Amino acid sequence: MSDWVRICHMAELLPGECQTGWDGDTPIAVFNVAGELYAIEDICTHDGSELTGGPIEGYEVECPRHGARFDVRTGAALCPPAYEPTAKFPVKVEDGWVYSRDDR
Repeated sequence: MSDWVRICHMAELLPGECQTGWDGDTPIAVFNVAGELYAIEDICTHDGSELTGGPIEGYEVECPRHGARFDVRTGAALCPPAYEPTAKFPVKVEDGWVYSRDDR
């Protein structure tokens, strides 16, 4: 298990927004949904593209390439063409900074 990595400052992550950081080779997307933070791997399990850049509606992010949607709370794939979930990661805030880590 890796150490916590700093993703961004809370001032850079307003409700409805997403910021991405890296834990080694793992891209982590942190979403602010109505003040609650959620972290998932920034990879669409359909084709390996980034989820960030796609529209965020409520607790769902849509892959900008082919339209697969994922639940940012759990990483669950919600519709084709993705059928496998993306990884979910822990997230915490300390001294105004947002942290996450690949805890697989």
